Amino acid sequence: MLFRPIRLLAMAIPLLAGFSVGCAKAPPAGSPDSRATDEQIIRQSESAWAQAYATKNIDRIVAQYADDGSSIIPGYPMATGKQAIRAAVEEQLTDPGFALNFQTFKVEVSKSGDMAYTQGAFTFTGTDPKTKRAITSRGHYVEVYRKQADGSWKVVEDVATNETPAGSANPAPH
Repeated sequence: MLFRPIRLLAMAIPLLAGFSVGCAKAPPAGSPDSRATDEQIIRQSESAWAQAYATKNIDRIVAQYADDGSSIIPGYPMATGKQAIRAAVEEQLTDPGFALNFQTFKVEVSKSGDMAYTQGAFTFTGTDPKTKRAITSRGHYVEVYRKQADGSWKVVEDVATNETPAGSANPAPH
């Protein structure tokens, strides 16, 4: 399946537009503005997530997702729910050439303090299943977070795009 960035953008624009409207909501009266603290927590969480990928710690990788989270990454079917995400990640981690590095550029927390998103870039290395050669792809991602009842932040939408030219191998990131 070839990845079509325009189709992904068509799906992501309404999601981000809806999120922007949600960001305009004011926090309930008397609630302190915790956005700066929440931003720091999310940045630290993404850093720990990158480390979990570096050490291939599947439990820590999957723990980043909400129970109903979804992962939409090039070259793999959409995975929804922790069990499906775990299966997709396990498949990636079986590749001896697997490596994923990502860096968060932006974190935006809604004024209501219950939703957030991050943007960043990734580099993925893996083995082409047809040629058995190492391949590297680069791209960008958007993670949508929802604050959980216990105050933690979990990914509800994990969406990545490759910058790999159309028709090339499209291995996927997180």
